[in-house]
Amino acid sequence: MTADKKIVVIGGGTGTYTVLTGLKAHTPKLTAVVSMADSGGSTGRLRDEFGILPPGDVRRALLALSDAPEQLLLRQLFEYRFKKGNGLSGHSFGNLLLTALTEILGNEVEAIKEAGKLLNIKGEVLPVTLTKAHLVARLTDGTLVRGETNIDVRIVGPTLKILDVFLDPSSSIYPPVQQVISEADLIVLGPGDLYTSIIPNLLVKGVSEAICQSSAKVVYVCNIMNKHGETDNFSVEDYVREIEKYLRCKPKKVVDAIIVNKSKYPRSLLKKYEQEKAYPVKIDFTNVNNLSPQVLVGDFTRKETLLRHDPEKLARAITSLL
Repeated sequence: MTADKKIVVIGGGTGTYTVLTGLKAHTPKLTAVVSMADSGGSTGRLRDEFGILPPGDVRRALLALSDAPEQLLLRQLFEYRFKKGNGLSGHSFGNLLLTALTEILGNEVEAIKEAGKLLNIKGEVLPVTLTKAHLVARLTDGTLVRGETNIDVRIVGPTLKILDVFLDPSSSIYPPVQQVISEADLIVLGPGDLYTSIIPNLLVKGVSEAICQSSAKVVYVCNIMNKHGETDNFSVEDYVREIEKYLRCKPKKVVDAIIVNKSKYPRSLLKKYEQEKAYPVKIDFTNVNNLSPQVLVGDFTRKETLLRHDPEKLARAITSLL
């Protein structure tokens, strides 16, 4: 029974939103551990102006866990983005609300808790760290790119590979995160931008150590598409090796299970991605099956205007591993 199992989802952005949306119907013991590296758009402006932790990924996780169908208007408010207004244009109402709650209550943790009550969330949302740090990428020519948004939408050296990433200043794990990881039955990493959504969590001191020491099964949900400037030409094997590189487990801990999407993609959708120099993740089944004790391969997508994971298909695959 998955209802008795504790699942921790570590990440940020759209991928984590998708996983949480699907899993909330399967277990009430669900925790989202969210990256604090975001620095773009509304989030970046609020972070700079108010000196707070970035609210954007927290807002998405709260919305994903919201279990208030009768409060549709409240959900719409959290998602609303101002299209005009001096100083307001581009801001998300949910980000502004989290900022206001932080100012009123004195800290981000209490703000997240109160926002969670408003949205009647199932589970909890925790920031991976309370340290205000920036993500820095080192490119193959030695150039340093500072800031998640500058790595995410790269202008500097867009054709150069990322050699490694680190946090400046270094950050320490938020203690409740260490506890939920140690008590987890299942830890889910991905899907999501590898260097800007997933790995930033593993860079926080104490996170990889907690995962390595946990008895939980570690599941990696591989991306469907590669991202230009970040994971060009990556295979499933490349993603897993980078995850394990930043986990830094001794003795080496392999990812216990990998979920890989394999399906036919509409040509019309692939053409859209090609305009952004994005192509499907390469799958070499000879290597993939040697990467992990369990590899689930199937069609986990919903093919609409974008190629995305389907929340329910993904949730069923993840819970089957318990």
